[in-house]
Amino acid sequence: MTVEPVPSRAPATPGTSVLREPPLARGAVPVLGHGPRLVRDPLAFMSALRDHGDVVRLRLGPKTVYAVTTPELTGALALDPDFTIDGPLWESLEGLLGKEGVATANGPRHRRQRRTIQPAFRLDAIPGYGPVMEEEAHALTERWRPGETVDCTSESFRVAVRIAARCLLRGDFMDERAERLSTDLATVFRGMYRRMVLPLGPLYRVPFPANREFNRALADLHLLVDEIVAERRASGQRPDDLLTALLEAKDDNGDPIGEQEIHDQVVAILTPGSETVASTVMWLLQVLAEHPEHAAKVRTEVESVTGGRPVGFEHVRSLRHTNNVVIEAMRLRPAVWILTRRAVADTALGGYRIPAGADLVYSPYAIQRDGRSYDRHLDFDPDRWLPERAKDVPKYAMSPFSVGNRKCPSDHFSMAQLSLITAAVSAKYRLEPAAGSDDTTRVGITLRPHRLLLRPRPW
Repeated sequence: MTVEPVPSRAPATPGTSVLREPPLARGAVPVLGHGPRLVRDPLAFMSALRDHGDVVRLRLGPKTVYAVTTPELTGALALDPDFTIDGPLWESLEGLLGKEGVATANGPRHRRQRRTIQPAFRLDAIPGYGPVMEEEAHALTERWRPGETVDCTSESFRVAVRIAARCLLRGDFMDERAERLSTDLATVFRGMYRRMVLPLGPLYRVPFPANREFNRALADLHLLVDEIVAERRASGQRPDDLLTALLEAKDDNGDPIGEQEIHDQVVAILTPGSETVASTVMWLLQVLAEHPEHAAKVRTEVESVTGGRPVGFEHVRSLRHTNNVVIEAMRLRPAVWILTRRAVADTALGGYRIPAGADLVYSPYAIQRDGRSYDRHLDFDPDRWLPERAKDVPKYAMSPFSVGNRKCPSDHFSMAQLSLITAAVSAKYRLEPAAGSDDTTRVGITLRPHRLLLRPRPW
């Protein structure tokens, strides 16, 4: 899909009196502002903001944050160079991702880093990862026993981390370390969200049990990355993968990039991608259990396309309904539910004045569930992505991988593995909730079920 500029902003030049101050969202309390409501029920709070205006002001303690609520303006925000990757979300992630990785970089550094990693995610490179995706998708179903309870949180992390590690950082050592990576990431992302919405500063340095657990997981994650890079250097091997591209990358002066940048790039590649894919796999498994009619339709489609053979990477593009199930699950339960930007200059958005240095926030969750954009907006309806219906969805009302120069470079890589996992599971099992399962939404840096326990049953 091509991305066109959105003519929704105008420079905030002196004497421009038509620009307005965005309205203040209702419900602020003294001193704390909207913070308590954002902590108590962030999804409902963000979803209600469009009723207050296209751009609204929020008070988070003493700080003013601007919330953007419409598809058109979130598209403009993502495409406009006056708004950079920054703000509370990215500041909280710097402790994990570092300041020199592609996820948190801006400007020339970001463009250079993206050029380095982009070849690994080109469309013609994705089939090379097919055998690993197939192996891990089928291994997922083979680990399960009919009628036994499956902890879908750990299983989803396991398959997502193993695919990312084995495809992008190739080497036998990745098999044994993928388990440690998935455990560390679950703990780290839980702590990251807490630090973003409750910036308690020094209290996070007090050796409470939760802080100790977070620090241990974060330290082990960085140690693992250092081990991976050191072993690759020592081996002398140069497989055609992302780690090799980083080790051979040059900076703007033609010199090898520094060790810290290599480290931060590996962390940035492994962590956000694995976390978001794992969260999406959880929601897909929940969807298959909640909507057996669509699971059965996926199974029928897989059998028709494969002729009864095990589903493989080469079948993915032909699995139209399966792909639509994935897209609809991402619409209703996007892994990334909140994003932030920062204005680098006095500017405007949607006719509202945005001062330099202001933080802006928007919610893909709220945008993608808005009844102004979708008919029967809360229904799970994969057929809304059939070509004749998808054309009615407003532009930027569904951008699961973002747009512009911050579009996720691994979008095709992620979609391929998600569709393949959905197909492999549905072809072998129907899923049902198990005792103790809690599929209500757990809000962190990403969205995922609180505790998804399912039982696989043969068809």
